[in-house]
Amino acid sequence: QVQLVESGGGLVQSGGSLRLSCAASGNILSIYTMGWYRQASGKQRELVASVTSGGSTNYADSVKGRFTISRDNAKNTVYLQMNSLKFEDTAVYYCNADGHDVWGTFKDYWGQGTQVTVSS
Repeated sequence: QVQLVESGGGLVQSGGSLRLSCAASGNILSIYTMGWYRQASGKQRELVASVTSGGSTNYADSVKGRFTISRDNAKNTVYLQMNSLKFEDTAVYYCNADGHDVWGTFKDYWGQGTQVTVSS
C-alpha cells in the first residue's frame, strides 16, 4: 500500500498565504507525477497544479502567478505554496500521485484531502 498524507490547510484571510505538503509513504518503487487537485462545494474536482519527477510543472490558469508547486524526490513529498489567496480558492485540496509499488503495479493514489478556507 502507498499512502499520501497531506498537511497545511486551514483558514486564511483573502490575500494571505498557505503552504500545503503531501508525503508519500509505504511500498513505493517509483513516483512519477505528483499534483494537487481541489473540489469546491457543489463543483467538480479540478487540477490545480502538477509536477513530474523531472520537474516539469503544469498549472490551472486560475492559479498561475499565485501558486507554486515543488517536490523533493528524495522524500517523495510535494508542496504547494499558495500566495494572494482569493475567496474562490476555498475548497478541499487533494494530493495525487501516480507510480509503481514494489510489486510493479502502476496506480493512481489520492490523499484524504485538506480544507482550505479563504475569508473575504
